[in-house]
Amino acid sequence: KIMKHTYLVTGMSCNGCRTRVEKALNTVDGATVNVTLDPPLATVTADKEIELSQLQQALREIGHYELSETELDENGMPPDCCSGHTHSHTYPVKTVSSSSEGIYYCPMQCEGDKMYNEPGSCKVCGMDLVAAVTAGDDEEDSSYTSLKRKFKIALLFTIPIFVLSMGDMLPGRPVSSVLPHTLNNWLQFALSLPVVFYAAWMFFQRAWVSVKSWNLNMFTLIGLGAGAAFIFSLVGLLAPDLFPHQFTGHGGTVHLYFESTTVILTLVLLGQLLEARAHKQTTSAIKALLKLAPTEATLADGTVIPVGQIKKGDILRVKPGEKIPVDGIITEGQAVVDESMITGEPVPVDKSTGSRVSAGTINSTRSFLMQAEKVGSETLLSQIIEMVRTASRSRAPIQNLADKIAGYFVPVVFIVSVITFIVWAIAGPQPSYVYAFVN
Repeated sequence: KIMKHTYLVTGMSCNGCRTRVEKALNTVDGATVNVTLDPPLATVTADKEIELSQLQQALREIGHYELSETELDENGMPPDCCSGHTHSHTYPVKTVSSSSEGIYYCPMQCEGDKMYNEPGSCKVCGMDLVAAVTAGDDEEDSSYTSLKRKFKIALLFTIPIFVLSMGDMLPGRPVSSVLPHTLNNWLQFALSLPVVFYAAWMFFQRAWVSVKSWNLNMFTLIGLGAGAAFIFSLVGLLAPDLFPHQFTGHGGTVHLYFESTTVILTLVLLGQLLEARAHKQTTSAIKALLKLAPTEATLADGTVIPVGQIKKGDILRVKPGEKIPVDGIITEGQAVVDESMITGEPVPVDKSTGSRVSAGTINSTRSFLMQAEKVGSETLLSQIIEMVRTASRSRAPIQNLADKIAGYFVPVVFIVSVITFIVWAIAGPQPSYVYAFVN
């Protein structure tokens, strides 16, 4: 016999909490659990009786969440939810007004669907938090604008460094014939400073965060590799006498790697810029959909109300040229409705009494009355917006595998490099430490 119980969940404040609670409850043997955030309910289905204490124990291991038994009303809601109100319970798509700071999330989904109220960086991986799409927000993506500016600066300084470093590979060694080797090295150092300490400094910050949280990722390797190359080059420039003579070339100078540091950082910055541009295009599509949603509706008696106050069963009047506020059915009158925003068909569709209409479509000709059937997040337009938004924030299944591999790959690379140094230092030919450093 299948047992099914519904419990009230306390302690959840965001979708990330909901995900954690659902995942924890599903670890209980024999339980299949579905958790919703609004209303905060956990529906447990099992083929045997599961004690509430077992579920409580699973939640205590992940945080301050609690389950309590509750009876639901005829709408499937806890009896104390919105008590005193007689309107039906609808939950609109999460949008943010243009006057708000917005809601932010980590694009790497390190903490599931957890949202932040202020901009900043992810506490796990260090990535810049991305702003969720806001209704009425036409401002250009600040993250994309910042990355674009930093990439231009990085490219402006990296190209001269690359030419100064690799120019002598051309016939006639054109760089050395113009610049002394020591001056060349100092120029490379000076040109690398804006790239390392401004344009790409965020990568080192993210690398430090990933090490502190032990969430090793791509930025850990970038920080270690580029940081080691820059520090090696800096020491080689300022104190070449510290290096064995095998490391020095003509004039006692050490071969430096400023060009490797800046080229790596600039290429990573280019990747980040392309990712930000793809995200910008997605958010532009969502903003275009949000603009389709009407903000006001007219009741049958002529009263104008916000769309969020419409209840199921309300009779609405839609005038020529107005957008249909919610999904419903025509109860009186006829009309020609432009449904191109949903179907893509440019030819308007004739509607009469009994025909169904969708939110966001446009009434072209006559006034009619309609009954609201689906409101808030239940409308077709809201569901389309939510699907696009979810797709923009979702991760491909292969990303989970990539993250798992990266968690092992980074420490393995570091351990292999240490072992390589030790083996060459002990068993390598003389000068063994020189070979150990080189390898």
